[in-house]
Amino acid sequence: METVVQLAEKAIQLASNPSQLANKFTCLKHKLVRNFWKGTFFRVLSYIIIAFYMELICLKKTTVDEVLQQGIYGPLETKPDERRKYLGTIRERIIVALYKKQVAEAEVYPQIEQSMKEYPGAQLFLNGNMSYEELSKYVKLATKNKIEHKIVTNKEHDTEIGLVLAMDDAIDKEEIFITKKEPNLEKPQEKKGLFSKIFKR
Repeated sequence: METVVQLAEKAIQLASNPSQLANKFTCLKHKLVRNFWKGTFFRVLSYIIIAFYMELICLKKTTVDEVLQQGIYGPLETKPDERRKYLGTIRERIIVALYKKQVAEAEVYPQIEQSMKEYPGAQLFLNGNMSYEELSKYVKLATKNKIEHKIVTNKEHDTEIGLVLAMDDAIDKEEIFITKKEPNLEKPQEKKGLFSKIFKR
C-alpha cells in the first residue's frame, strides 16, 4: 500500500509536467472512484487531498516550485522587482529615498529628519551592502526620533538605493528622491551698537 508521502511525491512528479497534467489528473480521479469501496479510509483521503492539490495547480497555473516556496516562506510577495530595488518595500509606500552615494556623504540630509518628524509611524530601511560607518548616522537619527529601522542585505541583488523611509500603507508621493540638501539657515547677525564698536577697539 502506498503511503501518503509516496502519493504526494507522485502528485508532484505529475504536476511538474504540464503537458501530461490534464490526462493524469483525469486518470487519478477515475482511480479514486475505483478504489473508493476497496481502499482504506486513509488511502481514499490521500487521493482526495492529492486530487484537490492538483486541481488547484490546474486552475491557478502555479508551478510546483512556487507552491513549495509558499509552503516554506509564506505567500508570495507582490511586486518583487520593486521590493528588491527599494530595500524590501514598494514605491507607493515611500516617503523619501536616498541613493547610496548620498547616504555615503559625511553630513545627513535634513529632509530625512523632517520626514521622520512628519511621519512618526514610518520605518527606515538601510542598504546592508554599505558599510556601517556610512549608515550609522542615519541609525542614530532614527533612534533619536524613535523610528524603527532595518538594515536590509541582499547578496543576490545590490540596488542603487541606499536609504528608504516608508509607511506600512500606500501614500503615493509623486516625488520621493532628494536632489540636494536644504541650505542651512544661518542666524542673522546682531547689529552692533556704537559702544560695542568702541569697546572692541
